[in-house]
Amino acid sequence: MNKLVFKQFEIGREYFLKIIEAVSEDQTDVQPDGFNNTIHWHTGHVLTVTEQTMFGFPHATTHLPANYMELFGNGTKPADWTGDVPTMDELMIQLKDQLSRIQQIPAEQLKDTLEKPFLGCKTFGELAGVTMMHEATHMGQIQAMKRIIEHVGVGKLNLTK
Repeated sequence: MNKLVFKQFEIGREYFLKIIEAVSEDQTDVQPDGFNNTIHWHTGHVLTVTEQTMFGFPHATTHLPANYMELFGNGTKPADWTGDVPTMDELMIQLKDQLSRIQQIPAEQLKDTLEKPFLGCKTFGELAGVTMMHEATHMGQIQAMKRIIEHVGVGKLNLTK
């Protein structure tokens, strides 16, 4: 069962990366009407939240720059971005690296009880499941945004750059 969790992370992340790779550069910073963020933001958000839940970012891991919390944390938006914002290519490299690190987590750790329940999860394994669900939710948002951008056209939508 524990191997299944890590296999699901692998399948989900590879699919996520495949979707991101199909997004053109001129689509990544478009914010269609009715959406709170951009494909660029969703990509960084998935990376950042997964780092938080699986590795304790920003306190227990230094694999991501600390400013990712201000760029991609809950409640953030591209309209407020200042300073250095990583490119989509940088984020994709970090997503691949993160998957490698996730796959190195000892399977026994999935049974560990969290110090205090988080999002209804009592164990690290339950939290891993919620993390995968979170990634899938944002994957759906990216797919929807890409379709709308392609349908309406970039020139008729809001650009956050």
